Amino acid sequence: MKTQALGMDRPLVEICGLSIGFANENGGAPLVQGVDLMIRPGECVALVGESGSGKSLTARSLIGLAGRGARIGAERFEIAGRDALAFTERDWRGLRGPFAGLVMQDALVSLDPLRTIGAEIEEVLAHHRVLRSRAGRRARVHDVMTDVGIPEPAMRARQYAHELSGGLRQRALIASAIAAGPALVIADEPTTALDVTVQAQVVAVLGERLAQGVGVLLISHDLAVVAGIADRVLVMHGGKVVDSGATPDVLQHPSHDYTRQLMAAQPSLESRGHRLSSARMAVTTRGAMPAIVRDPLPPRAAPSDRVVLDVGGIGKTFGRRGGGRDERFTALDDVSFQVRQGEVLGIIGESGSGKSTCGNIVLGLLEPDHGAVRFLGREWNGAGVGETARRALRSRIQYIPQDPLSSFDPRHAVRELLAEGLHSRGLSKAGVLDRSVELLEQVGLSAAYLDRRPVSLSGGQRQRVAIARALAPEPALIVCDEPVSALDVYVQAQVLDLLVSLQARLATALLFISHDLDVVAHLCDRVLVFKSGRVVEEGDVEGVLAHPRHAYTRLLKASAPTLWQKHGERRDEAAPLARELML
Repeated sequence: MKTQALGMDRPLVEICGLSIGFANENGGAPLVQGVDLMIRPGECVALVGESGSGKSLTARSLIGLAGRGARIGAERFEIAGRDALAFTERDWRGLRGPFAGLVMQDALVSLDPLRTIGAEIEEVLAHHRVLRSRAGRRARVHDVMTDVGIPEPAMRARQYAHELSGGLRQRALIASAIAAGPALVIADEPTTALDVTVQAQVVAVLGERLAQGVGVLLISHDLAVVAGIADRVLVMHGGKVVDSGATPDVLQHPSHDYTRQLMAAQPSLESRGHRLSSARMAVTTRGAMPAIVRDPLPPRAAPSDRVVLDVGGIGKTFGRRGGGRDERFTALDDVSFQVRQGEVLGIIGESGSGKSTCGNIVLGLLEPDHGAVRFLGREWNGAGVGETARRALRSRIQYIPQDPLSSFDPRHAVRELLAEGLHSRGLSKAGVLDRSVELLEQVGLSAAYLDRRPVSLSGGQRQRVAIARALAPEPALIVCDEPVSALDVYVQAQVLDLLVSLQARLATALLFISHDLDVVAHLCDRVLVFKSGRVVEEGDVEGVLAHPRHAYTRLLKASAPTLWQKHGERRDEAAPLARELML
């Protein structure tokens, strides 16, 4: 289906002096002020900045979804060549789908859990009468699923969102957004929390839309992704655009201190042993690569020889999603490793490689089909070991999730969340309060947060509370499952600095699961590379990530975007490596 373009010479979006506010927020002052934005057919414009900077609010205003009671003003606000300030709700509904498609960050939340993927994609075709026959709509659904790289579209169309991997869900969401052939795609953090190979595939899908003349507005906190696909960048801070221009100009020669701070806060092998939140860019001559200066972290003691966690030959199978009753797939196959006191062990791999399954077995939330786990020298998981046997050591192993908001009880304030973590310590009521304040102060928060509920906290504040809760019972091991993947760059830097500092001071072992190779390179001592449930490479993090031996590790490295790549640059090494792995 052809894109519903206006003509290559007319902008899809042309806005000058945009302001957005709400009567009961920010003292009535606008949350977005003075934003100029133009998007042309075949052009990718990126909005970057911290959480709360106004990126998503600006993007949603382009399709009439800024929110109930939004006060929108502008000197000029043209969408599809029309004055959008005069739009009725019916005008906006007619625009969404045929002219503009929206791709959200969390596909599992965005897709209807009660409808199949095929029905979800078909809805926009039926609602806007793009195709009148059901057979025609079904054929179009399969075609667009194929376009975004979903294998076996006829079978996948009959599945539900929870039956797909994260990468397939995100591609299904893109398929839903482009099914009606829109001229504009608004992608709001479409690659957040995806592993690097799937992330590269999603970016490639967006790149194909650009090649077809579709305009793309990309909202992202990942500057490396932006560097590889965006033509122009607008950096937002405090509701205003503080830096803008062609992507190479903004990212190689940022003019605003905030942009320089965002770029310098990126983790890497080179940032190991240094405080990310202290990073700043030194003044350089025009044309030279930016020089980054960071303050060192306090010296850290080497991990001891004491083994905290001993995983021996564990395996796990599950029923295959969408398969027959007896059809199973192997999530883990003969996985073995150890974690020593004071050590940070990273686990990397693509979606479905077994990382989280391994983490759940280590936590005692899943039983392995074979193999065993020993924790602090005692049987922890395996044949004949149940929760009763784990109870005495349960508080010594803790968990930091990717999304604390969904992990915390929404009815509980911070004081109750911390009190739960302190239950095993046997403290008095006054002792619990004192220790709770100490924990908050350790993670950079004050006692004023004790009566706050998770929903009222920012993403970074919630993650700090999650860290404080994990530290409360003084654990020997903390399992961290993608704990910074949903955070913007600078908040991520602050949380990583906090984790490194606390881990070094307390000598707590960490099992750090992540799809972000740069975060693992910055934080971890050793790394395990998972593929299809097996460990295909392991060793010292600098050796594995700087000089990978296995083709899959090289593929992960080749697929990972880099901040300093040229615009539109494709990682030429990735394709032959992918072919090698398929042989």
